[in-house]
Amino acid sequence: MGEDVAKHEFTREDRTRYRTKVRRCLDVFARMLREARFDFERPMTGLEIEINLIDENADPAMKNHEALQVIDDPDFVTELGQWNIEINVAPRRLAGGGITAFEDTVRRSLNDAEQKARSVGAHMVINGILPTLRSKDISPDLLSSNPRYALLNEQVLAARGEDLQIAIDGVERLHLTSSSIVPEAACTSTQLHLQVSPEQFPAYWNAAQAIAGVQVAVGANSPFFLGKELWRETRIALFQQATDTRGDELKAQGVRPRVWFGERWINSIFDLFEENVRYFPALLPITDDEDPLAVLDKGDTPSLNELKLHNGTIYRWNRPVYDVVRDRPHLRVENRVLPAGPTVVDTLANAALYFGLVRALAEDERPLWSQMSFQAAEENFNAASRNGMDAQMYWPGVGTVPVVELVLRRLLPLAHEGLIRWGVDSAERDRLLGVIEQRCLSGVNGATWQAREFHRHYDHSHMDRADALRTMLRTYVDLMHANEPVHSWPLT
Repeated sequence: MGEDVAKHEFTREDRTRYRTKVRRCLDVFARMLREARFDFERPMTGLEIEINLIDENADPAMKNHEALQVIDDPDFVTELGQWNIEINVAPRRLAGGGITAFEDTVRRSLNDAEQKARSVGAHMVINGILPTLRSKDISPDLLSSNPRYALLNEQVLAARGEDLQIAIDGVERLHLTSSSIVPEAACTSTQLHLQVSPEQFPAYWNAAQAIAGVQVAVGANSPFFLGKELWRETRIALFQQATDTRGDELKAQGVRPRVWFGERWINSIFDLFEENVRYFPALLPITDDEDPLAVLDKGDTPSLNELKLHNGTIYRWNRPVYDVVRDRPHLRVENRVLPAGPTVVDTLANAALYFGLVRALAEDERPLWSQMSFQAAEENFNAASRNGMDAQMYWPGVGTVPVVELVLRRLLPLAHEGLIRWGVDSAERDRLLGVIEQRCLSGVNGATWQAREFHRHYDHSHMDRADALRTMLRTYVDLMHANEPVHSWPLT
């Protein structure tokens, strides 16, 4: 979404002015790429984690405003629903203990935030979808109070022209109609940022797309929504549908969704920004007074705010990012496919797999995407979302195999090699990639543990569905705080 916004009504002139300004920003961005004006000599990585809040009964706690007041830490910010907050972790390099530093920082920050939030009756949970959410929890009045969320809600529904339809067929079936985008707030994710040069960006983005299915399969942690067991990573389908500005007619015409895997490998980061401008109308046509061309001609760095805001309302699973820090522009790949949780150590194990694999694949002499269709990568992603650890994946030179076999035999060695190139020491590599290895050997990730624990209560006791989910979640929270990886969690 970008910065806070206050304007609530847009005219036709606003939209025309915005379109003109976005295209001017795009022209300036193209010139900046040609003139090699980007900072990339000391590449940084970043981490964001979205967090759910629950009360003493393990039900959603609609207290993000109160929680943020007592936490009083600028690293914690609001998210879409009143039961969501987010932590933004300061960027750092991976070399020299960077991954462990991320882990230590997140654990310390979450523990401190948990202690403070308890004073207002809220507790932290990191998972992909809060399993105890109920229909009454996704009503429009439970949007966060920040005006930008109400504005986004209005604009999505205005563009669509009708209520949202959510239909997910998995282990069970869920069909519902929503008059707001609040169901999107159920989707809590981990976002990984990787700074790259303009020349490197296409290879890193293509690599991230190629492994998106693998990431989701081994990291799935969202098996429930509104009490129904659906996909192993239900968050993927829910996020796609909860922000869909297309009615059935536009879908039939092939209009692209705003939550988008994409449709081709790229040769330049410009390809992605140009597609955004060409395919997607503005949701928030807000312009400022900056003339980006004049700023560039003076030798300064333009903010390109309109281009950034437009990019922020198109939800690619691997999103291109342009940003300016200390008057130096840089580019990032923002990886958005992973759910939050189950633990901090699981989160950093997922990060280690991602950073290692993209480095190894991006620097391969024979690019993977020259051997694999883009459609195959998308099919892997969809299969992983549905089936998690039980997914079958296509991989060049291997064929279609179980994802756990692919990871154990082919991808973990690549991830080790990539982390070596980042300067990650052997103890960090072995510990974190060892978590991924044990998940694959045991077949247990967050989604499978949640489903098994739920069924132990629901199928073999007198608990109703809601109580079984609450009991499962209470155990989940206890184990989450212990920070032992999910593959080692017992079934109570």
